Parts: sequence; structure tokens; C-alpha cells
Amino acid sequence: MISNIDLKEFLDSKVLQYNNLNFIESDPIQIPHLFTQKEDIEIAGFLAATISWGNRKSIIKNSHQMMDLLEQSPYDFVMNHSKNDLKPLESFVHRTYNGLDFITFIKALKHIYGKHNGLEAVFKKHAEPKSLQKSIHHFKQTFFEVEHLQRTQKHISDPLKNSAAKRINMFLRWMVRSNNKGIDFGIWKSISPSQLSCPLDIHTGNTARKLGLLKRNQNDSLAVNELDLKLREMDKKDPVKYDFALFGLGVNEKF
Repeated sequence: MISNIDLKEFLDSKVLQYNNLNFIESDPIQIPHLFTQKEDIEIAGFLAATISWGNRKSIIKNSHQMMDLLEQSPYDFVMNHSKNDLKPLESFVHRTYNGLDFITFIKALKHIYGKHNGLEAVFKKHAEPKSLQKSIHHFKQTFFEVEHLQRTQKHISDPLKNSAAKRINMFLRWMVRSNNKGIDFGIWKSISPSQLSCPLDIHTGNTARKLGLLKRNQNDSLAVNELDLKLREMDKKDPVKYDFALFGLGVNEKF
């Protein structure tokens, strides 16, 4: 049985291996890296994270298409679009996320920036000292204060309804973690990396179970909480750096 010290050393080495610029080439995080303005990075990242399920090439291709439809100026488009500007978005589709969902997201983002001081402020408002999971729940409520189809709600997960909320936790990692390796952005200074949760998907979940970091079989909010505790034991200031190790082992090394 691998000791906790050996496990930490092993995972730390894997963080160093995968937390570098090569990671960007095959990851949707490349989409917000197209931009330099804070709000452009946030909106591009949020939309790319929203459709981050399924084939990675298809996620990246469709995320680029999203940016094209927003005229490569996501924040300006969100804040200043006319009704006619939204028409071309109707044709967009990524799996079950369609043009009507996309249009609703643009209207909801305008509401977030116009009425609630932006994405960072909304997530900060309900943040707990060691968790943003309640923040995600309240963010979803605020986001859907605009008129929307019921079906569109499924595209934002709610940890308080037992979802692992992988895509939003991934987006939060992008915004909050330090950018000292040039991957994550570290542009949200009001939230600490210590409050983040690991984006839990089939790859990170299976790797975590093989390493003895996770006992629960389902990838749900209870599993996220269980994994959080273990990762915080290894690094309470930056527990989610281990996402790079778990994901890299699962996807690249078929661990």
C-alpha cells in the first residue's frame, strides 16, 4: 500500500509533468487564452466550460465557433447586442446545447454583468471559507433570473442537487488558480485557490479511486467533497493543482 507521503510525492511530480503550456494545446482552456481583457476571458471561459463534455476536438472546434458568432469580442457582444445580432446564434449546436440555449446564456450573462457586477462578484457573494459549492447553487439561481426555457437549466449543474458540477468547478479553477505556469488565469483575486473543488469526471474519478483517494463509486457532489478533503490534506492552499495529475494520469497514461 502506497504511503501518504509517497502518494503526495508521486502526485506532486505528476502536477509538474502536466501543469505546463503543452496542456493548453488539447484543452478547452485555450479558448479564453485567445483574449486579454478580464471580461472577455471570463465569458469565453464560461461558455467553453459550459460545452466541455464529449469529444475534446469537437468541444474546442465548437467553442471557436461560439467566439466567431460573438465576433471575437465576447464581452462587447454580451453587453451591446441587438435582437438581430442574436439571429446567427440560432444555428449553433453542441450535443444537446443548442442555439436557443446559447442565446439565453448571452442574455443571462448581460444580466450578470449589468445587474450583479459580473461573474466574479456573483460567485464571491455566497463563497464559504473552504467551498464554492453553495456559490454555484446561488449562481445558477441568479443566472436564470432572465426569461428562459426550462430545458436550458440543465446546462448549469447544481451541487446542492448532488451534481459534481465538473464544468463549473473547472471554470472556477481557470479563473482563480495562479497563472504562474501560464495555464490557469488567476484573475479572480477575491476568491482563494483554497476554496476550489476538483473538477470530477470519469477520468479524475477513476484515477482517484485507484490511488485510494476516493471510495464513493458515483461521481457526484458527495464524491467531490470526499476527494476535496483528501486533496486538502496534501495541499490546503492549492488542492486543485492535483486536477492536472489525476486528469493527466487518467487521460494520457490510461492509469
